[in-house]
Amino acid sequence: MVLTDMSVDLSTQVVDHYENPRNVGSLDKTSKNVGTGLVGAPACGDVMKLQIQVDEKGKIVDARFKTFGCGSAIASSSLATEWVKGKTVEEALTIKNTDIAKELCLPPVKLHCSMLAEDAIKAALADYKLKQEPKKGEAEKK
Repeated sequence: MVLTDMSVDLSTQVVDHYENPRNVGSLDKTSKNVGTGLVGAPACGDVMKLQIQVDEKGKIVDARFKTFGCGSAIASSSLATEWVKGKTVEEALTIKNTDIAKELCLPPVKLHCSMLAEDAIKAALADYKLKQEPKKGEAEKK
């Protein structure tokens, strides 16, 4: 079976992640050790939420996503959550859209999906890092 996405034949990897998405769901966005990234592509309407949970040693121990979009966007999100798990925050920053696109064999017309996934990872990591900074007033109390 070939999943056709806007008349583009998709790879077996995309079909697998689309039909059997990994790590769908949400984490507690109010938790200090959870970072949330929400990104969208106005041109195609795809919206991607990716969340990471980081332990006290700085390692990503869980990741979840919810994506509204095409099969390639869902597959890119699913793969991204698999790849960030077990990495440190700094290691996760090295994941590039080109690596996601290559792994999923995305055609050129679907490269924006892997770019969204990279942006979602970076946004989740930035949110996590922001939560680690002391709030104004707390630093003076110490």
